[in-house]
Amino acid sequence: MSALTFENWTANLGMGLAERELQCVMAVASGLTSKEAAREFGVAKDTIDKRLLAASTKLGVIKRAQLVAEAMRRGLISPMVVTLCAILVGHSLAADDDFTRIRRGSERKIAETRIHRRAECAWAVA
Repeated sequence: MSALTFENWTANLGMGLAERELQCVMAVASGLTSKEAAREFGVAKDTIDKRLLAASTKLGVIKRAQLVAEAMRRGLISPMVVTLCAILVGHSLAADDDFTRIRRGSERKIAETRIHRRAECAWAVA
């Protein structure tokens, strides 16, 4: 299974939609109109509309927002941010060095220091 990228979106080929259909869905997800997507891909506006209609039919939706949402739900497309976060989380889980591990803050030490200082102040006053 190979991947496509367009602006800030990635798509997985071989999961039910043709390559051009996935490109059109990613263009819609990026906020482009059919005319803007046609200019971007160097095709006619009608070609984009036909590809979006084919994708909508395959996914069983009517509106463009539904098309993007259904494609995301099925894992056909995803924002690159999600992919990057998954890679970073996987790296941090697999890393053995102390530098990449997430550690808890020192709230407990601060609270212990405050309690100790209050006790010292109470002894000094008495």
